[in-house]
Amino acid sequence: MKWFLRIVSVVLIVLIVLIIFYWSTIQRLRHTMSLFDQDVIVQNFQNMEDAYNTSSFPASTNPKTNPIDLSYQLPEFYLNGSTKKNTKTFLNYTRTTGLLITHNDTIVYESYDNDLQPDETHISWSVSKSLIATLIGIAVGKDMFSINEPVTKYLPKFKNTGYDNVIIKDILQMSTGVGFNENYADFNSDINKFGRAFATGTSLEDFSKTLERESEPGTVCHYVSINTQVLGLLLAEVTGRSITDLTHEWLWQPMGAEYPANWIVDNTGFEVVLGGLNATLRDFSKLGLLYLHNGNYNGHQIISPEWISDATTPDAPHLMPDVSARSLGYGYQWWIPPNDGGAFFAHGIYNQFIYIQPDKNLVITKLSANHHFKTEGSATVTDHLALFKAICADF
Repeated sequence: MKWFLRIVSVVLIVLIVLIIFYWSTIQRLRHTMSLFDQDVIVQNFQNMEDAYNTSSFPASTNPKTNPIDLSYQLPEFYLNGSTKKNTKTFLNYTRTTGLLITHNDTIVYESYDNDLQPDETHISWSVSKSLIATLIGIAVGKDMFSINEPVTKYLPKFKNTGYDNVIIKDILQMSTGVGFNENYADFNSDINKFGRAFATGTSLEDFSKTLERESEPGTVCHYVSINTQVLGLLLAEVTGRSITDLTHEWLWQPMGAEYPANWIVDNTGFEVVLGGLNATLRDFSKLGLLYLHNGNYNGHQIISPEWISDATTPDAPHLMPDVSARSLGYGYQWWIPPNDGGAFFAHGIYNQFIYIQPDKNLVITKLSANHHFKTEGSATVTDHLALFKAICADF
């Protein structure tokens, strides 16, 4: 009996030591597993730095506040196809946390809900992808590389992976041919496996190297979040700097960002560039204004007009609206809706949006914690686009 008690005591001590040693990992995994639960999703999206390691950067030393004239009122109703919908009901249903509309560079509508404050950050999810593509464009403008080169020229560690000899442009256009299941509603999907791997400490680079080729690059637009992570690894390798530093120097500073922001990072300290940027509603809006003004914003030509045009224009059959994923066209990490008068947008899961309509000189930025997204998915995107078109029609 004494030997048995000694063995039990040793086992308990080992378990206690393991729990103490891995406590932060256990907590992070638990948080990840419940991240999108209805009762906590709003709080989680506004406090990502409480659960994950982050890399912060400051506001611009020359912050710019756009003129404000909050005279615009949202339409009471809008049409999604032939269905008439109440705008206020829809905004509540999608757990809208922030909505900002700029017209002719003036903020004409700005609202916050579900406890979000103007100076508080909110997770962007895949809106981050559009920002990373912007950093790629700036690097190209500095002649650091060409997007027609293979990514493995700069990332030789990715030889003999799904990204071997894939040109950078195909990565930008989600046309790598890499196999990946991006279904958030499927517990065993690749994207959910990625989330659990990240939570338990797997480096994003190591996870990216596990993906395999399933089709010829440059022929199919297949949305793979890890593609953007490879773009981030490329930027870091070529510049010798962190994504955090590049975001601040190349965008936050010249755009006149009003508030600090942060990137979620993995256990190696590398940024989760596929969806880990936390920033304020106003500063997300500035990225839309940068694109609205063909790369010139706050008195700076931050990125070339040619890149802005190329990034928002599908240039191959598999990228055109009604052919590519969710009936939307695709550029360089920007979505192009069909029959929408030249509009384009960035989108993150659970309905984060930066929607730009150049013909109306309009940018609509929306932050949300829409728990319905997990089951309704692309239908929530269609609904938002219908609302945005109704808003554009008012100008």
